[in-house]
Amino acid sequence: MSHPRGHRAAIGSDTVNFVATATLVKNSRSTHTTIALKLLMAVSGIVFIAFVLLHMYGNLKAFAGHDAYNEYAEHLRTIGEPMLPRGGLLWIIRAVLIVSLLAHVYSAVTLWRRARKARTHKYVMKKNKHSTYASHLMRWGGLTLLLFIIWHLLNFTIGKVNISGGPTNDPYDLLVDTFDIWWMTLIYLVAMAMLGAHLHHGIWSSMQTLGFTNSLRQRNLAKRVGFVLAVIIAGGFSLVPIFVLAGVITKTS
Repeated sequence: MSHPRGHRAAIGSDTVNFVATATLVKNSRSTHTTIALKLLMAVSGIVFIAFVLLHMYGNLKAFAGHDAYNEYAEHLRTIGEPMLPRGGLLWIIRAVLIVSLLAHVYSAVTLWRRARKARTHKYVMKKNKHSTYASHLMRWGGLTLLLFIIWHLLNFTIGKVNISGGPTNDPYDLLVDTFDIWWMTLIYLVAMAMLGAHLHHGIWSSMQTLGFTNSLRQRNLAKRVGFVLAVIIAGGFSLVPIFVLAGVITKTS
């Protein structure tokens, strides 16, 4: 039995509306998840910014000499005693950093996969070359930093590897022995350049995600804050290896 033309049109209209509504709901959920992942990246990134600032301050203690640097390293292990066991605060900090690192990497990989999947659809649009370059730099720079963090932990914290073959039980001497080797200093400086670039773009992105770039003034301020913090952190970390290699920071200082 044939249906009236108007009835078929009504059914077709209802079908289109149902499909459109389902698509909107799906896209809405996807958008909410994407926002949540970006927020997770921003918050975990802020945790790392706070950590690297404190870590940089500790590294600069090397300019005060052997005893000052080692006293600082020992103090980190005794903070909170007797309420906390020796090294207790350090393990709490490490746990927070591990969780933040996992959250940051998971968010970055998930967002990258979504962006890659979205690019399989051929839309006609003008590509933003600056945005593409920045995203590539963040991706590969992040991977470089992850590999460097693993090596850095093996070098100074977990394994305590002394490339020079000397003892590893003295934090200051291990620092000097490491950066007395030119290629170790070069690796460190390359990693710090990557860190600076990552921070420069990452701080801007975090402030944008958190809603601090809603006006031209705020956007300019966010760019300046990102640049200044990137220079301070990357530059501050680079000073010690450069001055060790130059012979200013030595075992006899």
